[in-house]
Amino acid sequence: MLTIERALLDVQAPAARHKVYALRSPGRFLVSGMLAGGYIGVGVLLMVSAAGPLTAAGSGWGKLVSGVVFGVALTLVVFGGGELVTSSMMTLTQGALLRAIRPGAAVGTLLATFVANLMGAMVFGALVAMSGVLHSNAAAGTMLQDMLTAKAHEGAGELFVRGLLCNVLVCLAIWMCARLQSDGVKLAVIFCAILAFITSGFEHVVANMTTYAIGLVTGAPDATWSLVGANLLWVGLGNLVGGAVVVGLAYWVVGGSPRIRATAYADEEGAALQDH
Repeated sequence: MLTIERALLDVQAPAARHKVYALRSPGRFLVSGMLAGGYIGVGVLLMVSAAGPLTAAGSGWGKLVSGVVFGVALTLVVFGGGELVTSSMMTLTQGALLRAIRPGAAVGTLLATFVANLMGAMVFGALVAMSGVLHSNAAAGTMLQDMLTAKAHEGAGELFVRGLLCNVLVCLAIWMCARLQSDGVKLAVIFCAILAFITSGFEHVVANMTTYAIGLVTGAPDATWSLVGANLLWVGLGNLVGGAVVVGLAYWVVGGSPRIRATAYADEEGAALQDH
């Protein structure tokens, strides 16, 4: 009997191939990754703009509002399109396990996506800083500064585990969306998963890229290159384990640990290259 998990893995195989083949056009891949980085940045800006005034007023609703509005970020990525490194951690891992793509290609694509997301987040963060919107909404600027200060005092282990838990929820949202037909239900799933990770205080490496980009441009004391590097390293590794192992590997096992036949792989790879 074909389980739901096995059917979803059949969807992930061509998705993984598409990501690898897309890298054969570096310019287009770069733009797609930068857009995804910028879209996540929109969520960061919306979060501090909406929740900052509540937090400044001492309202306990600040964290909940942050979680509710940040769902816009992943919605833009899913429906607008874009290469996002955190969801790719699951998809490329499953593609490699299925033997739909080669492990080396998965690693290379993942690294390229990380760089593209970082570039997009840095550009978006710089534009936000230049726009002055955080000056006109002082509470938003204060919330962002407080976020940077809190991150500076988090240890490597804390960042790693928070990153792991974050990407379990993000990848679950993408995994569940693959079995849904209705766009409305997909939106609900995305917002529920993002609500859980933001309100719980978990860490997303691409969201942190924008947070630090704004801090670097505005000269925030807790936004130094050493802090940026340490945060992206440990949160990124946590995101990788959460997406690749806890979700990607786990559901591959639940789905019966399937492998794509070598002949099928060769035929489909040739057809994909012709289409490309």
